[in-house]
Order: sequence, then structure tokens, then C-alpha cells
Amino acid sequence: MEGLKLAAAKLVVYLHPSKAKNVADAIHGEISSLLFKFNETFDGVLLAYDTDFPSNLAKILPGVHPYFGVRLETKLLLFHPKPDMVLEGEVVRLSEQSIHVVILGFSAAAIMAEDIREEFKFKAKPGKEVFRSTIHKKHRIKIGTIIRFVVKSFDEEILHVSGSLLPAHTGCVKWLERHLEEWSQSDR
Repeated sequence: MEGLKLAAAKLVVYLHPSKAKNVADAIHGEISSLLFKFNETFDGVLLAYDTDFPSNLAKILPGVHPYFGVRLETKLLLFHPKPDMVLEGEVVRLSEQSIHVVILGFSAAAIMAEDIREEFKFKAKPGKEVFRSTIHKKHRIKIGTIIRFVVKSFDEEILHVSGSLLPAHTGCVKWLERHLEEWSQSDR
């Protein structure tokens, strides 16, 4: 899936002297406070990290509060979707006007009616809403389906994606993967 990237970072974490007894826990606490929030420095949402403590050296900072800085190296897993990237997510709600998706279990996405291909028609029975393709009868999108869609925009403040199902390579992932061979043969 696009939108995920690994990054290596050299950081300096500033800690209060009261945290000097257990520096490792204090560092993990500081970095953990950045999880699932967009960070401009990292240019993405921090999803996971793996920290190496190369040394026990710390530098005390002069000033009113005697904080100390610990240098460390860390590997970061970041999420930052950009327009035209392809993402996948699980459908959690359907209506005639929209499809609502959860990406990686924490970010929400909405695909509005004007961004859904015309071949998909909404059908509703009590408790069973579905978008069904009029061209390929087995291509369906319902609650619980994993879909592939294209990013239109990403709101960094609330971690919300606006998506589109207009391109032909979008829709139900299971159906797309089954019919990928047919498309590649017809393109030849």
C-alpha cells in the first residue's frame, strides 16, 4: 500500500532530571506521545518506532531548568498519503451518497457519490447495503469489504482522507486481484 514509508532518524530527546533514573522508559514515553499524530518534522503520522540507544552519553542543557538531551537513532514507520496515491481500507458504512472506510485501523476515509464510478449502483435491503457493478455482477462493495481507492486529499489535522473510486484499478481488492490477469492479457 502506498502512503507508508520507513525512515531512519537521529533524534535528541530532552528529559527532565526527575526522569534520570530510568532514561529508556522516559525516552519511550516521549516518543510514544507522538504516535498517531501528524508531525511536520517527520512529514507524516508516526505509526511505530524502533529505538537504538547507541550510548549512555547525555548533555545537560544550561538554563533555568537543567534538562538533559539524549542522542539516539530510531527507525520510524510513517503514514502520509498524498493525492493520487492508492490506499486500501475496510468499508465500515455505506449509503447512497457515500462509502466510509477505515485505513490501518485509525484513519477515516470518505468516498462521496460524485467520486464513485457510474458502473456502481447502490442497492439496499434491510441491513444489507451494497454497491454492485452493472458491468461485472460479482464486483461488489459492502460493509467489511477491503477496497482499493485513490487519494484525493488528506486532512493532516484530523487524519481524514477524501478518496475516489473513479479509476478502473479501484474497487473491491479481492475482485481486482482475481481479474488482474484478465486485464494484463487484454492489454497485450
